[in-house]
Amino acid sequence: MPDGSLSEARIETLEAELAQARFELSATNAQLSATNAQLTQMTTKLGEVESQRDKLRRAYQQVLEQLRLLEQRIFVAKAERIDHRQLEMEFQETQKKLGELASQLGAVEGTDAENAQGADDAGAGENADPQAALGSRPSGKPPPEQRSKPKGRRNLETAEMPERRIEITDPELEGRAERIGWEVSYKLGRQKPGPVRIAIARAKYKLSEEGSDETSIKTAPLPRSLLKRSILAPSMLAHIIACKFCYGMPSYRQEKMLAADGIALDRGSMARSVEDVGASLGEIVLACAAHAKKNAFCLSTDATGIAIQPEPLPGGGRQPCRKGHFFVVLADKEHIFFEFQPKHTSAAVCDMFRGFSGFIQADAHAIYDALFRGEAVDDPAAAPLEVACWAHARRRFWEAAVSGYSIGKEGLLRIRKLYELDQGWKKLPPSTRKVKRQTILKPLVDDFFTWVAEQHALVEKERGLVRSALGYAVRQEQALRRFLEDGRLRIDNTAAEREIKPVATGRKSWLFFGSDDHATAAANLLSLIASAKLHDIDAEQYLAELIHVMPYWPRQRYLELAPFRWKHTRARLDPAELQREIGPITVPPPLADSAEQAPSS
Repeated sequence: MPDGSLSEARIETLEAELAQARFELSATNAQLSATNAQLTQMTTKLGEVESQRDKLRRAYQQVLEQLRLLEQRIFVAKAERIDHRQLEMEFQETQKKLGELASQLGAVEGTDAENAQGADDAGAGENADPQAALGSRPSGKPPPEQRSKPKGRRNLETAEMPERRIEITDPELEGRAERIGWEVSYKLGRQKPGPVRIAIARAKYKLSEEGSDETSIKTAPLPRSLLKRSILAPSMLAHIIACKFCYGMPSYRQEKMLAADGIALDRGSMARSVEDVGASLGEIVLACAAHAKKNAFCLSTDATGIAIQPEPLPGGGRQPCRKGHFFVVLADKEHIFFEFQPKHTSAAVCDMFRGFSGFIQADAHAIYDALFRGEAVDDPAAAPLEVACWAHARRRFWEAAVSGYSIGKEGLLRIRKLYELDQGWKKLPPSTRKVKRQTILKPLVDDFFTWVAEQHALVEKERGLVRSALGYAVRQEQALRRFLEDGRLRIDNTAAEREIKPVATGRKSWLFFGSDDHATAAANLLSLIASAKLHDIDAEQYLAELIHVMPYWPRQRYLELAPFRWKHTRARLDPAELQREIGPITVPPPLADSAEQAPSS
């Protein structure tokens, strides 16, 4: 075959092989493109899985922190003998949530779920049956159709109890007219250790008309009383109030205790009497509040929630209780007063502190910001200065420390040193204490906030207890430093927290207040009781004497009846008039300077 023919055949073969190679190359390119697309898809999916894994890890860590924190709180709650059932229920919910997150995290990472179970078992605590813990409270009142009709005023004359007789004479008729007997009525009083019947014997006189044989009978007038037509004497009223607000004993329990002594006194009568007394004594509390706003150097405040019983629905149905709030205010070492507010808002706080321009110590709640912006004073330049609470800052470092973070432990140690030094100067004069704070404490405080700023920059984008503790200190730095400016300022606000504790513990027994008016009256009584304790005055005796004295006291001098001046005022009263509990009170003349008629404590 000629060379040309062979050459053409060879060329055709090569062209065919080239076409086949091109086809195979195209198929390989297509397969490579598909592989690249699959690789890109797998890379995207891997990124999503890794992001989900990191998110679950962070969530797992946060819930683990909550679990450890709840574990510690349950232990502390049991050690202090307070109700820990709600904490245990939260603990169970957190355990369940932690287990679910651990399972999801294990599935994403392809690990065995036993690792999560080990962390779950490590923080296990005692379980409580939620239904058994909550229980049910039977209704205390029978249906309206089963209630017996009232039978008039109770007859105390037939009750078996000691009797104390108080004889009331008429100064105008005594010695001028013939006394022919006594008109006796009864009130229920109290003489330790139990009830006593108080017989109020009013003298009856036989009067003869001049120039006539006709005679008439006149009875000595009833003495003034804070509560009109009440069967309860001041001592019993004071005892009922002290039992409820000093010792947390609800009215229904007092009703049972009195019934055991043979006294039929229903809780409704007690509640109405307590509300009336609280409303009447509110004038004294208002005088104390006005005095505090005018003269106090620093007001310390805190708040807690309470339940208010709502009005019944038109159809007779029930609705849940609504929430109100009790605020407590400590005015230096002179006054402690409570105030009820339906809402926990900036407007309510501004109304409470309207016109005050000194120092205000409170927690870092946002409702107090309006005060420090000057919204409660006429001149914003005279806005009160904020004093923060180191106990709140320490509490957040404690939460981080019990969850295992070294930063939390270091923060606790630094704050503890501040407390140890400041407590050692507690009995020094304020001027001396200020010098020591400036020379010794201030460098430690500066070092603390330098350390806080450095650590906060490292965890600023993270979430958790460490960032919460450091962030609180960073945001509140200026207010936390404020106690260094004056030796009279406290390092923390725990005094206000202690004073509001009776409300937080007592509401477990009271359950709710019947209305806003009832809560306001209770706040007045709590104010007088707390202030009496502040000045080492027996609260029950003080209330009994106050209920006796107030109807005779001039309204413009109510501040003299306040606890911080009561010892001085009581020394000027007739002891015999105070002792007999019911009867006229001789009001002493005002002192020369009524605004400063008694030294404060």
